[in-house]
Amino acid sequence: MKKIALTGDRPTGKLHLGHYVGSLKQRIELEQEVDQNLIMIADMQALTDNARDPEKIRKSLTDVALDYLSVGIDPKVSTIFVQSQIPALNELTMIYLNLVTVSRLERNPTVKTEIKQKKFGQSVPAGFFIYPVSQASDITAFKANYVPVGDDQEPMIEQTREIVRSFNSIYKKDILVEPKGIFPPKGQGRIPGIDGNAKMSKSLGNAIYLSDSADEVKKKVMSMYTDPNHIHVEDPGSVEGNVVFTYLDLFDPDQAKVQDLKDQYQKGGLGDVLIKRRLIEVLNAFLDPIRTKREDYKANLDYVYDVLKAGDEVANQLADATLNEVRDAMGINYFN
Repeated sequence: MKKIALTGDRPTGKLHLGHYVGSLKQRIELEQEVDQNLIMIADMQALTDNARDPEKIRKSLTDVALDYLSVGIDPKVSTIFVQSQIPALNELTMIYLNLVTVSRLERNPTVKTEIKQKKFGQSVPAGFFIYPVSQASDITAFKANYVPVGDDQEPMIEQTREIVRSFNSIYKKDILVEPKGIFPPKGQGRIPGIDGNAKMSKSLGNAIYLSDSADEVKKKVMSMYTDPNHIHVEDPGSVEGNVVFTYLDLFDPDQAKVQDLKDQYQKGGLGDVLIKRRLIEVLNAFLDPIRTKREDYKANLDYVYDVLKAGDEVANQLADATLNEVRDAMGINYFN
C-alpha cells in the first residue's frame, strides 16, 4: 500500500510556533518518508465559524500558503491545495453525515472543548458542529493512511476511523482507508502561549507568529510568563511551568547551555531578563531564514497561486476517483 499523508490548517490567520512544533515540522520530514504528501488549506472548515467574515479567510489563505513555503515545504514534493476547490469533498461529507449520530458528534472531546473556548453556548453553527465529518471526508477522499496532527486532534482521527469502518461494513466494500495519526513526540505536541496558557492560539492572542519581526518577537518574549514567585534576582526560580525554559527546550540548539541556565536559575542569582534575552536570540536565529523566504515569496504571489492551482488539479483527480468508488459501492452511480 502506498504511504499517503494528509494534513492541513484553517486559514484564520498567520501560522505560529505552535503550528510548527505541532505539525509543520513533521510535514517537512514526511516529504522523504511517504509516497504522497498532501497539505490542505481548510478554508471551508474555517468558514464554519467565520462565515460572516469571508475576507478574513481569503487573506489568511495567502498568509498560510506563504508560511508553508517559507518554512521549507517543497511544492515539487508536497501537494498543497485549497479545500473549497475540491467539490467531491462536499458530497462525501453529505454521505458520511448519514452514518454519524448527533449524540456521537456531541461526545467528541475536541469539538466540546472548542465550542467552550469559542463561547458558542447554544448558538453553535451547524457547520462547525459537524466539522469532524468534514475532516473525515478530507482524509478519506485521498485514501490517506497517515495524518500528522497535534495530539489534541486524536479524537478527530478516531471519528474518521469509525466512519471508515461503518462505510466499509455497510456497503461490503473495503474502499475507504483507516488513517493513522502521527503525533509529535510526547511532551512536544503542544507549546504554551506566551501568557502561560496551555495552548498557543491565534484566538487567544498569545502566539508568536512565524512571520513576526525581530522587534515583535522581542516584545512578546519580554512579556512572557515565567515564575511569579521569582521576584528578586537572588531568589531561587522554578523551571517547571516556566514558559521561557519550555521554549528554550524546543528551539535552542545548545541544550547544554540551556541546562546550565536552568541550574543557575534554580539556585538563584539569574534574572528573568537574562533568560528572556537568550530566548530572543534563539527565536530570531530560527525565524530569520523563514522571514527572508517569506518576503521572497510574497514578492512573487503569482508563483504561490500557481502552486495552489497545480495542487488543486492533483487533489481533484484523487478525490473524484474516490467519490466514484463510493457511489459505485452505494449503487448511486445511476446512469453508468
